[in-house]
Amino acid sequence: MTAPVLFGAIYSVYTRIARLALAEKGVAHRFEPVDIFDPPSVPAEYRGLHPFDRIPALRHGALDLFETAAIARYVDEGFAGPPLQPAAPGARARMAQIVGLLDAYAYRTLVWDVFVERVRKPVRGEPVDEGRIAAALPQAARCCRVLEGFLGGGDWLAGEGLGPTLADLHAAPMFACFRMAPEGASMLAAHAALDRWYRRMAARPSMLATPSPMIEGASHAGA
Repeated sequence: MTAPVLFGAIYSVYTRIARLALAEKGVAHRFEPVDIFDPPSVPAEYRGLHPFDRIPALRHGALDLFETAAIARYVDEGFAGPPLQPAAPGARARMAQIVGLLDAYAYRTLVWDVFVERVRKPVRGEPVDEGRIAAALPQAARCCRVLEGFLGGGDWLAGEGLGPTLADLHAAPMFACFRMAPEGASMLAAHAALDRWYRRMAARPSMLATPSPMIEGASHAGA
């Protein structure tokens, strides 16, 4: 079978999650840029691949997938390499719970309400919505407390026995953005175990191989 093709944008948090899974498993693949913030540039082929015009999506032979969590699970289960999911049902459910809470409660708060407002809008010369940032911080703090609780003194969010799992790969790109805002950096510093976790993740070869231009300083509208 041919190598998988990942469609997405290097500035995208969710594309980076999929790229991390591929990197952690050592899966050779092709990356096809798709900029959903520039609709005229989106290939017609992609419109059929993702019915909601979002990113990322994956094509592997006859299999087409969208939704990041589904892509990451397929990468883990479909290719050789270190496992990215616990084997025990309870631990695997806990991992899935963490991925779900990140999608439902953390992403918009950490990335759009704090990072985009505080970091990205000034780059674009747009006014910052201080009220939106202030309203987001209690939710951000709750997310940090809950995630730190999952660490339980260990190294990884889904518990010991493995290296990082899909839960860690899902969280790291969100926190890479969040910590760029002064409020995010301060909040992480106040949650020492979570801060140590992020530093472990940031030093991994997979993270170093998938830098985000938003964090590196390149200007772009997306997140």
